[in-house]
Formats: sequence, C-alpha cells, structure tokens
Amino acid sequence: MTAPATKRLVMKFGGTSMGDLERIRRAARIVAAEVKAGHSVAVVVSAMAGKTNELVAWTDGAGPAAAGLPLSDDEYDVVVASGEQVTSGLLALTLRNMGFNARSWMGWQVPILTDEDHARARIVDVPGEVLGAALDAGEIAIIPGFQGVSPTNRITTLGRGGSDTSAVAVAAALGCACDIYTDVDGVYTTDPRIVAKARRLEKVSYEEMLEMASLGAKVLQTRSVELAMGMQVPVRVLSSFIEADENGNLPAKAGTLICDEEEIVEKRIVSGVTMSRDEARITLLGLGDRVDAPADVFTRLAEASVNVDMIVQSQARTEGAVNLTFTTGRRDATRAADLMRAAQAEIGFEEIRIDEDVAKVSVVGVGMRSHAGVAQTMFKALADKGIKFQAISTSEIKISVLIDAAYAELAVRALHSAYGLEAV
Repeated sequence: MTAPATKRLVMKFGGTSMGDLERIRRAARIVAAEVKAGHSVAVVVSAMAGKTNELVAWTDGAGPAAAGLPLSDDEYDVVVASGEQVTSGLLALTLRNMGFNARSWMGWQVPILTDEDHARARIVDVPGEVLGAALDAGEIAIIPGFQGVSPTNRITTLGRGGSDTSAVAVAAALGCACDIYTDVDGVYTTDPRIVAKARRLEKVSYEEMLEMASLGAKVLQTRSVELAMGMQVPVRVLSSFIEADENGNLPAKAGTLICDEEEIVEKRIVSGVTMSRDEARITLLGLGDRVDAPADVFTRLAEASVNVDMIVQSQARTEGAVNLTFTTGRRDATRAADLMRAAQAEIGFEEIRIDEDVAKVSVVGVGMRSHAGVAQTMFKALADKGIKFQAISTSEIKISVLIDAAYAELAVRALHSAYGLEAV
C-alpha cells in the first residue's frame, strides 16, 4: 500500500447515479467540485441502473456450455463487466468536455488483482503506485467497479454489489478516504419507507455497518465494509442528488461516516433496526439424537457453500429424536433442501419442511456490549404487538429474531419506537 496522501480522494457512484447521461453529467459536476477543492480524485463507477440485469439475462439466453466443456463463468464475466466499462468511458468523456484531464482505467490496467473465482472473485491486491502517480500528476482516473483481472489475465467480476468493494480497495491502495455517492443521503436508523421518523446517523462504526449490511440494510455491500474495517479506510455515504452552486462549490458534506468505534464519542445502545425478507426456514423433523448428527448436517451444507444463520434444536415428539431448524437465504433454500433429501437415510431424519414466508428483524448497536436490558426491550416490544418469534441469533452488538413475514414491518416500527431511535 502507498503512503497516505491527504489530498487524494476516491469517489464512487452507484447505478442510480449513473442511470442516464444527465445523471452522469451531475456526477461529473460533483467530481469537478472536489478537484476544484484541491483533491486528486479517482472515481469508481457502477453500470447504469438495470444494465447488469440485462447483461446477465443475455448470458442466460446464450445458454450453458455443451457437455464436456468447462463452465462459461469466464465469458460471463466478460459480458457483465461491460456495463461499468461503458459508464467509466462516458464519465471520462463528460469530464473532458468540461475541460478536465480525465481517463478511464480498466480493472486490468490499474490493476485490480483478484483470484480465479469467476463471477464471485475476491480482490487479492491493488498496487497503487502507477495510479497514484497519475492522480498526483493531475489526472482524474475513472475506474469501472465490479471488475478485476485474474492471475491468468482474464477479466473477473466480484459479485453483485462489488463496485463498493472496488472503491474501498482502491482507496486502501491510495491511502485515502472513500466517498460513496448513492440514491440515499446516508445510513438511517431504519428504512425511511417503513418508518417515516427514521433518522440519518452522523457516524456508524465499522462493526455496526457490517452487521447492518449483512442483516438487510442495502446501503453498502458487506464485503466492502469488511475491507474498510480491515484496512481502516474511512467511508462516507452521501447522496448523489446534489448540485454545486454557481461557483462550482458543493454543499457542506453531511451523509454518514463509517469509521472506527473509537471515533464515536457517544455510543448509542442501539443504532439501527434492519429487516430482511430474503430468508427461508428449514426444519428436519425426527432427527436422530446422536451427538454427531448436527455436525453431519452442517458439514454437508458448508461443503456445498450454503450459508446458515439461525439454528434451533428442540425435542421431538418421537423419543430419542430432535427437531433441527436452521435458516438460510431463499436462493440457497432449494439447494439446501435437495442436499438434505439426498442424504436423508445417512443423516437419519423423518421429514423436512421448508418455510419461505418468514423475515428476519434485527437490532444493532455497539452500546449493547455495556448495557443490560436490550433483549428485554426487544422481546417486550414484540410481545406487546402480539408478534411471536421462531428463532433467535445474537452477537456482541446485535440481536436477530425470525418472525412471520406478515409482521415484519410492524416489528420494525415497534422496535424503532421502543429504542427511541426517532430521537437520535
């Protein structure tokens, strides 16, 4: 990693911010204002909103590789990475038309080095010397997010939402902060579409944001927060729907700063309430009460890369048997159930049930570490609304419950009020 340079700045614009030429012009004006303010700027861009879905549909339409040939994930990456290439070129063109020295840098030119795992690659390294020198010489570097290059010089993509990760990785390589411009003006105590009194948070710790992102908050991608925390990259979430004044100056930065916990003077007991409908509950009824039975189940799921969240074991009606319940994402539910059915005789259970009509509601806050009564407040608020929970999972700074999907928004509103978050 290069030494920190305080005048450097990485800016990232999401798909909504790149949605059409007028929005690209607005993004260019925001970039221009930062350059005018004295920053050396690298910009990471997403594809236009909806474009990646279109490209994925095209690859689906082309069909899989014929029998005997390897999977076509490498060519899938070539196609779906093109959306970000278009917006990086358009933003560079727009900035040049405004009189700025801008240039697009493809992932392989930076380079953003990844592993060989096409369609879900992980960043291995981003050498920042050449890019940093270009910035310091006055060039605005426009970088397509979501893409990198494998050890065999093939284009790779980082998985959906990977542009956030690209931006943080570039900021880490350049030793600077990262401003992420999106269609919201920061991180809120909960989804404002559910709770009108949701409040924007001035600061959120890396750990809180990581929990929120993994529990259903859509503001930042989970891997980007992990990387920011590991590399100590300050990340600010801002709205791209702002304009510079007649002198080309931006309004004072507000948004939400994602930072180290030590930078937050007054730590809230609970910072936010999140909700995820992307949940499925799977129950194995009549599982043999062997000491190694759960290990057998979860080993098979882990080997198939099925992520499991909540786990509950209860006594079955059949003597010498238990019921084992676990949750996973809806996309993994069918695969997980098929795995269990295929190994039913070996695992030893009587019946499997799947329920996708569930939701996970969570409360998150670093203040939980040092305050008692957080769980009591949560369970009382749910009980007062007649909401039953089916499973619980906890960490030092979060409590999650699984409930019927029909009660999800009611639960969010009840918990937001119970913890007084409208007054944050």
